[in-house]
Amino acid sequence: MRLNAGAVCAGGGSYVNKTGHWRTFIPRVDTDKCNGCGICYTYCPDSSIEIVEKTAQIDYDYCKGCGVCAHECPREAIAMEEERK
Repeated sequence: MRLNAGAVCAGGGSYVNKTGHWRTFIPRVDTDKCNGCGICYTYCPDSSIEIVEKTAQIDYDYCKGCGVCAHECPREAIAMEEERK
């Protein structure tokens, strides 16, 4: 697909292209604090979070490390850490 400057792509493109390699920071879930409320799932712009057995699970192949999940988590169960590659 060729894009011109200022183009806007259709939503859901992360499912087609793994975008996890763009990250500088990576979210880490503290499973002792997470209660699976799903707020991180709701706000994740890349749909890279699932709630499994009442705990947030992040698919790092698609997570861009934007930090929205950590910012929105009411229990502070998600912390952003510098990614080491």
